[in-house]
Amino acid sequence: MTTTLFTNARLIDPEAGTDSPGWLLARDGVIAARGAKTPPETDGEVIDCGGKCLAPGIVDIGVKVCEPGERHKESYKSAGLAAAAGGVTTIVTRPDTLPVIDTPETLEFVTRRAQADAPVNVLPMAALTKGREGREMTEIGFLMDAGAVAFTDCDHVVSNTKVFSRALTYARSCGALVIAHPQEPGLSQGAAATSGKFATLYGLPAVSPMAERMGLDRDIALLEMTGARYHADQITTARALPALERAKRNGLDITAGTSIHHLTLNELDVADYRTFFKVKPPLRSEGDRQAVIEAVRSGLIDIISSMHTPQDEESKRLPFEEAASGAVALETLLPAALRLYHGEQLDLPTLFRAMSLNPAKRLGLNTGKLAADAPADLVLFDPETPFVLDRFTLQSKSQNTPFDGQRMQGRVLATYVAGAAVYRRN
Repeated sequence: MTTTLFTNARLIDPEAGTDSPGWLLARDGVIAARGAKTPPETDGEVIDCGGKCLAPGIVDIGVKVCEPGERHKESYKSAGLAAAAGGVTTIVTRPDTLPVIDTPETLEFVTRRAQADAPVNVLPMAALTKGREGREMTEIGFLMDAGAVAFTDCDHVVSNTKVFSRALTYARSCGALVIAHPQEPGLSQGAAATSGKFATLYGLPAVSPMAERMGLDRDIALLEMTGARYHADQITTARALPALERAKRNGLDITAGTSIHHLTLNELDVADYRTFFKVKPPLRSEGDRQAVIEAVRSGLIDIISSMHTPQDEESKRLPFEEAASGAVALETLLPAALRLYHGEQLDLPTLFRAMSLNPAKRLGLNTGKLAADAPADLVLFDPETPFVLDRFTLQSKSQNTPFDGQRMQGRVLATYVAGAAVYRRN
């Protein structure tokens, strides 16, 4: 029997919405008890948290690990180390690999790799259509039996509405969760920026924010028709929010997420064509950013994700239009999110509701909370420690982060998976 007692902690409870001092007892990998007064006696390890924050570990939906096919960009070992260093205790991986994870055999291969190499929990997603080509749906039932927790074609929008409706109908019969990327593919194809004065001034191919609204409207109509379980991976514009609010009010089984980059950066950060700021969808206006922050605060947007997308130097050191989209964010997710806390826009329970509790609930996991009998997946962090980010210190094989050289505030001190320390800051 292994027992760990965390004392003198600032407990961040997203389920109760509280931020208060107390202690927490973990025994045999699960949370046994917690309280606010005198902690119990124990023969196990006692960790004095020194008044720092103890919160549920982050559950990160939409992490790209480049196995199989592009292991030089990111492996399960490097992604797992990066996650642990960032307070992420569960990563939910994308199927946009080479080859695509669209068969039980490929899924079983990556599951074995993850279990052997990653120090954190890894839950794989599988492709919704074969090859992510949008023509023929995958064997959803068999893939669920092999361990797929959700189905997505990532940023490849299924443009054939009949194919998508059939996939949603079949997914509903299996109880599967479908994760989609709401964009109108014709409008968004080839876009490197959001349309507006900035994109025009810099001569960048751009997409209107309406493309997101149009994609979401189509998907909502199909949800009304099929009754499927649906999650929008990234809602990044103010124009899409009223449609999302109506869909929820009408009782559809829909949730939505957004990325940490769209919460903390805007289109002006691209500045002198800095390709580390090129993400998909492109960074939005400051008005959109503020609207999305408010949607997270109110609960309209349920989940904050890193959308961790490793790219090597060769694919980023190109003219802006030609450079690959994406940024690594497993280690920067928490300190970037703390910018919203220090800016008094979101409190810590709200942040961890979106980063831990809600993604766990959407996937049917008994984690993301500080309740008794929940897994002791925890992050201990100091929200006040300032530092300047050096991308070359990141654990990821790729260091394509837009936060390189930026002043940040908030450090992970330790990460625990099932009560065992998988990371401790020196």
